[in-house]
Amino acid sequence: MQISRVSLFGLMQDPHDFDTVVAIDVLRSFSTAAYAFAAGASKIHPVATAAEAAYLLERMPQALTMGALPGGRPMPGFDLGNSPSSMPTRSFAGRPVILSTAAGVQALIRFRDAPRLFAASLVCAGATLRALQAIEPRRVALITTGEWIDRDGDEDIACADYLAAGLLSQPVDRAALSQRVRDSDFGRRFAAGTDPALPPSDLDLCAAVDRFDFAMPVVREHGGLVMHAGGTGADRAK
Repeated sequence: MQISRVSLFGLMQDPHDFDTVVAIDVLRSFSTAAYAFAAGASKIHPVATAAEAAYLLERMPQALTMGALPGGRPMPGFDLGNSPSSMPTRSFAGRPVILSTAAGVQALIRFRDAPRLFAASLVCAGATLRALQAIEPRRVALITTGEWIDRDGDEDIACADYLAAGLLSQPVDRAALSQRVRDSDFGRRFAAGTDPALPPSDLDLCAAVDRFDFAMPVVREHGGLVMHAGGTGADRAK
């Protein structure tokens, strides 16, 4: 098995031959997505822009919109921000979610044509690993999305380390991985508690390694991408 580690924002636009791609966003896109599924969301539709979200909402008026601008501010006009601490008390009651964020979702869009595609974070890393082991990929890419000019992205690198270690049958120190989320550049901004868009409660939820027992495969449905809770995404085209 060939395992590639790729930073989304350092990525060249060259062709690739990955048969499996895992897009990682711990703070916060794919942690928030996992909490939304746990709160009852039926499907999550990742879209690149607010305009695409508005178009999709016309077709699915029952959907909730969720997302954030670069830096974490809530997306204007959306029902929810990209904040998992808003999930536990809200019942999604089987409703679909339309998700647009500046990092994790953009990675899914970039690799939308990969034969197998997953969204991942530390809260569902173990389940993601088991899904990968079940499909036995030949060339898997772990795409980290948190590195910016002013951010080390170590929260995502920690998740990539978990997956790579598991695929190579190496041990994983979950407590150390959780601490790396807190110690990352972006994690420290949440811990400071000075930005209402970055609450410390989100940091606690995103650092909860293996809280959920489902992977989040992303498939093509009716021309768009759809994220599910559970499964391996073995049959992507629909």
